[in-house]
Amino acid sequence: MKDPQVLTMSKTDFNENKKRIGILGGTFNPPHMGHLIIAEQVADQLGLERILFMPDAKPPHVDHKGSIDAIERERMVALSIEGNALFQMEECELERGGISYTYDSVKFLKKCHPDYELYFIIGGDMVAYLPKWHKIDQLVKMVHFVGVAREGYPQNSPYPITWVDIPLINISSTLIRQKLSQHCSIKYLVPAAVEKYIYERGLYGV
Repeated sequence: MKDPQVLTMSKTDFNENKKRIGILGGTFNPPHMGHLIIAEQVADQLGLERILFMPDAKPPHVDHKGSIDAIERERMVALSIEGNALFQMEECELERGGISYTYDSVKFLKKCHPDYELYFIIGGDMVAYLPKWHKIDQLVKMVHFVGVAREGYPQNSPYPITWVDIPLINISSTLIRQKLSQHCSIKYLVPAAVEKYIYERGLYGV
């Protein structure tokens, strides 16, 4: 298989007549600085008008990892994106409840934003799971997948992926939960407001 090309793009690479929205979905358990860096870099390089942060109600592809209540995750995302006009909350999966299938969310968002092209951002670890995604063959016709590198995962897929060249960020929600369980500092791994919220609410057993 031919190695995929990692693209560094800017808004000048696109037809300026087409408006574009990025979507960053996930459990956000908790949200961290890596999420914000990825969103900012992808938006800048692909010329996106805004990024929708879309917390899921119940992820279908990963272990639940003791995920805390959805309202707590939603509040932490809101704290994370506060102050950045480029970032917005998208609550469709939380409002729908149940298992959060990307196909259903994209179908809903296309109805809400008929004049926009949708760019769905996924990490290299999730690219490997794409063949298992619900209605993936229909989904790839509805949305542009944007891949960002994750350490230890190859940048290839049988599906069309636009790989955006950004700094390799080795921060994960799993790492942060582990740090908290070991009573280690998470300062600078998460936004300050999220760190404060975690300790004030006693989340993750702190």
